[in-house]
Amino acid sequence: MTSSTIILVLSLVIFATIHSFMASLPFKRFFIKVVGPSADRLFMPLFSFIAVITLLPVVYLLYKNPGPLLYIIPSPWRWLMISGQLIAASIAPLALLHAPHRFRIRAQLSPPRTHEAGTLDIRGIYQWVRDPFLLSGIVMIWLTPFMTLNLLILYILATIYLYLGSLHWEARLIAQFGDEYREYQKHVHRVIPRLKKYYK
Repeated sequence: MTSSTIILVLSLVIFATIHSFMASLPFKRFFIKVVGPSADRLFMPLFSFIAVITLLPVVYLLYKNPGPLLYIIPSPWRWLMISGQLIAASIAPLALLHAPHRFRIRAQLSPPRTHEAGTLDIRGIYQWVRDPFLLSGIVMIWLTPFMTLNLLILYILATIYLYLGSLHWEARLIAQFGDEYREYQKHVHRVIPRLKKYYK
């Protein structure tokens, strides 16, 4: 690896470490203790803001040192790939819209079948795929119509991180919803959309 690639990887590791720490339940318990009743309302904006700030050095380093060019997809295929990326980009807002209760940190800290934990309430995009964030991320990454060496390394590491994050997220959902979520897992794939809607 060249020094620029090593620095890029280290920057991504720092981002992943901070991102994972903030997503952990111990940090969320601490956040609730410090912030109080406003924790649910403030956590996601803060989490998203810090994620963007810590990702900026990675983007800058990649911009300054993209590495050798591996390929460029010609038109019209390039525009088909970009269209696919735009469609994938619309998935993340839908994932938030269709399951806001999944992102309330007080609910995440509550045991199954309690009032605070709530119910699974499968609707919208979650009737087609279990982890729309993972699907969106993978499609947006790998439909990039050009590739450099450093970008390829970054994408491979990002894909691994997204998948591990999905495993962690589902473990948390099982802790929150118990057998209700396990039953859902039997019928809906993690990242490959169903052909038919899932009904409870």
